[in-house]
Amino acid sequence: MIRPVIAGNWKMNKTVAEAVDFAVRLRTAYSTPPDREVIIAPPFTALQAVADTIRGSFILLAAQNLHEEEKGAYTGEISGKMLREAGCNCVIIGHSERRTLFTESDDRINRKLRAALTAGLRPIFCIGESLRQREEGETEAVIEHQLKEGLNNLTANDIESCVVAYEPVWAIGTGKTASPEQAEKVHRFIREWIVRRYGPKNGAELAILYGGSVTPKNIAELMAQPDINGALVGGASLDVDSFIQLVGC
Repeated sequence: MIRPVIAGNWKMNKTVAEAVDFAVRLRTAYSTPPDREVIIAPPFTALQAVADTIRGSFILLAAQNLHEEEKGAYTGEISGKMLREAGCNCVIIGHSERRTLFTESDDRINRKLRAALTAGLRPIFCIGESLRQREEGETEAVIEHQLKEGLNNLTANDIESCVVAYEPVWAIGTGKTASPEQAEKVHRFIREWIVRRYGPKNGAELAILYGGSVTPKNIAELMAQPDINGALVGGASLDVDSFIQLVGC
């Protein structure tokens, strides 16, 4: 059975003090660890302080991005090795905002995935279609292309360390959410593709998260679907009480 994953992507929000306060409140909200993986992704500036705050707890730490090279003349960038040293366990790669606002290509996302794995980080690999692509019936073609190119040259052993997050671009930060049935259809397509490419074991054990205006009001219905194993949450993860509700769904 796949252990559910609830991950909060804070994007460009929270000062160091705000991030630490959130982490303290989240850590102390449970007398025993929840029966799911809980991941938070603060901005780079807060990673070390949050890592110190959650050390020894059930909470895992993710970065929101990384550079594909280990070191070099890349002003403003962060390597996987640096993230590991800062206390990160995971890293978000290929988020739609990186693809659209920063024009990250499938090839670069693939290189980032391989860099994350080399650094010992668990990638949360994001894929998803735009509204135009969905309306033109291209969803599965887009998802297959992103999977094929993003996971290029990854082995079955590599896939064991990955999480996939399906985030329909048209539902991110818009208040729109794919219906549970729409989301499940894409999640099932992703799982079947992984089975064909990497074998039944990897397909059966891969955690596939849904992201796109997830809230405490809709998460239970989404996660009731057989191939939805958790959520990558944006806006609703910024409020600690809301995030605690999401974790407890």
